[in-house]
Amino acid sequence: MDAAISVENLKKSFRVYQEKPATLKEKLLRIRKDQYKEIPIVNDVSFTIKEGEMVGLIGQNGSGKSTLLKLLTQIIYPASGKIQINGRVSSLLELGAGFHPDFTGIENIYMNASIFGLSKKEISKRVDQIIEFSELEEFIHNPVRTYSSGMYMRLAFATAINVEPDVLLVDEVLAVGDASFQRKCLNRIKELKNKNKTIVLVTHDHGVVERLCDRAIWLQAGKIREDGPPTQVVNEYLKYLAEQDASRETAGAAEEQIVETAELESIEVEENTLDSALRWGSKDIEITGVRTLNRKSSQESLFASVDSMVIEIDYIVRKKLSDTPIFGVAIHTNDRIRVYGTNTQIDEYELDTTIKKGTLQFSIPALQLTEGDYVLDVAVHDTSGKMFDYHTECKAFRVISRVRDVGIYQMPHEWNTIKR
Repeated sequence: MDAAISVENLKKSFRVYQEKPATLKEKLLRIRKDQYKEIPIVNDVSFTIKEGEMVGLIGQNGSGKSTLLKLLTQIIYPASGKIQINGRVSSLLELGAGFHPDFTGIENIYMNASIFGLSKKEISKRVDQIIEFSELEEFIHNPVRTYSSGMYMRLAFATAINVEPDVLLVDEVLAVGDASFQRKCLNRIKELKNKNKTIVLVTHDHGVVERLCDRAIWLQAGKIREDGPPTQVVNEYLKYLAEQDASRETAGAAEEQIVETAELESIEVEENTLDSALRWGSKDIEITGVRTLNRKSSQESLFASVDSMVIEIDYIVRKKLSDTPIFGVAIHTNDRIRVYGTNTQIDEYELDTTIKKGTLQFSIPALQLTEGDYVLDVAVHDTSGKMFDYHTECKAFRVISRVRDVGIYQMPHEWNTIKR
């Protein structure tokens, strides 16, 4: 398959001035060159994206994601390196970028679409489709300076998505707008993906990356930290964030001596037999085992869709806690589509905090899942979100069914015929 985007040794830096120039002459001539430093934003980045591939760019703020997209769209130019993009490029970067505030919505459609390489004739063929998608029929002849941020977003996305691009570059702007329009945007992106279009998406919504993307690239300090399957990269990134949070908390509490009680010290440490794809957390509470039990309370990994299931979570409290811990369970399909998730706080279950070593049971009267393979995530954290222990895909199980229905959930139902 041909490469849609090829990037080689890309570098981009910005100057950060230590102090403002003292005189106009210094400002114009940049005489005092020692008063700024070059900050690398994109630092020797190389990758290839195949035609029809959807790639999610993730990373912390300031990691270089948005700058990389601007380099791909040639809004800015690199200090060194090569970029090659094959086909028509459409981009949705900053809200309202390429719009003139005094022009009407329809005038901005023509202007913006022409930037993407469409002729006036081509735009005229698509303009009704763009307006319909934006849902701004009533306001399309008003100046866009009268638009709200959500209306701006609708018009910008409707234009960018309907010029039939070969390559679509989308920044975090999908976070703008109501939930209904966000779903509409994501559905349109899915349509383009199904048409073998190449899509690069910058987002902090890791669920979208896992569900839609074929690949994820994690940028950190302008460099590629990880590049691979979405679930693997997202989990590595989340693990890194959790470790960063834990190290900050450790540094902040360095002057406080943490003394464990004799009761906690006397707890016997058991060998952890969990088979997690990834795991992170402070281990103030450690999950030491997870089992799936059938209706006879025997360990089982094969269930009928009508069967009950009990998930048992063994745990040890290793440090004194300031508040009640929250245990959570999530069931996913093998391709990381979440089927269901809940926790003890949502279910208003009061955990006995006097128990320092115990087993928590999560009982499901009937699975009601369609046939297929599923995995469990289990976690425990505090009310502020600090992660004590998180296991992804720690337990796998299979569901079989004599009913050949489709989807994930077997919704209880019945058919009836009424004579009219």
